Amino acid sequence: MIAVLPLALLSLLAASAPPSAPSSSISKSVLSRAGLLLLVNHVTRSQAVSLDKRASQLQTSSNGSSFIWTIQDTYEGKTFFDTFDFFTGQDPTHGMVNYTDRSTAFSNNLSFVTDDGKVVMKGDDSTWLASGVYRNSVRISSQKQYNTGLFILDLNHAPWGCGVWPAWWTLGGGQWPFTGEIDIIEGVHDNAHNQVTWHTGPNCTLNPNTSFTGTIVQSNGKPNLDCDGTINNNAGCGVTEWSRASYGPVFDAQGGGVFAMKWDDEGIAVWSFYRAAVPKDVLNGQPDPSSWGEPVAALDPSGCDPIANFVNHSIIFDITFCGDWAGNSYATSGCPGTCTDRLMDPSNFVNASWNINTLKVYKKQTLAGLVTGGAQSDLRTPTLRQVLWLGFILPLLALLAV
Repeated sequence: MIAVLPLALLSLLAASAPPSAPSSSISKSVLSRAGLLLLVNHVTRSQAVSLDKRASQLQTSSNGSSFIWTIQDTYEGKTFFDTFDFFTGQDPTHGMVNYTDRSTAFSNNLSFVTDDGKVVMKGDDSTWLASGVYRNSVRISSQKQYNTGLFILDLNHAPWGCGVWPAWWTLGGGQWPFTGEIDIIEGVHDNAHNQVTWHTGPNCTLNPNTSFTGTIVQSNGKPNLDCDGTINNNAGCGVTEWSRASYGPVFDAQGGGVFAMKWDDEGIAVWSFYRAAVPKDVLNGQPDPSSWGEPVAALDPSGCDPIANFVNHSIIFDITFCGDWAGNSYATSGCPGTCTDRLMDPSNFVNASWNINTLKVYKKQTLAGLVTGGAQSDLRTPTLRQVLWLGFILPLLALLAV
């Protein structure tokens, strides 16, 4: 970015020495020019190193432009809950749950942050209930809304258990489902396979020819390709992950892992990694989805506009019980008794908890005019710090030359 400045300064240096100067003046002049040359060289090399690091993260979009994913928001530790609101309304999915407010959640240890910075949200696992009484739990929603991004959740434990229905998802502002819903982590009971689902208004379909490793969810023996949430009992279009380590006790037994959702003009895709398989670029804070292989689920823009159908999304975590999915599937789940009876005993919900390390949201940053190949880049404009350094050193070098 500073090639023009060094070249101009070097030109001035070459023309600055008087032809008949005394030897001492020549020596000082030579020293000053050498010092300035070293300074310019150092600044240029520093900029080259910075560009080399940035080039290692470069990705190319479908239109040929270069970009990187840069951090936008980090949710973690003691400040995690500061920018989330606690939902206290009735469960839209008809779960047997009381969503508590912030004060109740913290006073009853349903939400807290451990001394080592782990974020915990859980269903009540200490209170015996009478038959038909709803169990306390939490649902939180981010105050900030997003339109595209790369969302990366690192967690040690996700909720599971008979009658338990957790989800990590994003929800559009306005009337559901016309601004979209993206279910990134969702499952019921002690299932082993996570399910990714999209809910939209009309005019959004899942392209079965898109490359992903999961299996399209079916209804009545046919794949659910229509994402319209106003039909098919609000089923949307979903994909079940192939890995038995993507949900439930197996996922937790391996120390959890990372889920990532990429949402941009090229579609919406989800990846999951159990702990031992988390990519280094994710751990280093320089995510490169193009290096992660096929996603477990993907919604291609050929069948669904990812910008028009998904608008102003908040991030949501919740844990509900029974309800439309966990309740209706309970009889065929292999779980004992009924979902209503299961709800009474608190010991049945010791695994109904989120334990989160970090949630990071990255945004796509386009790099205009960038040329691949190390530090050969758009070197035009000096940074403010470089200008200030040169403004400080040049008068000193001029004194040496006197």
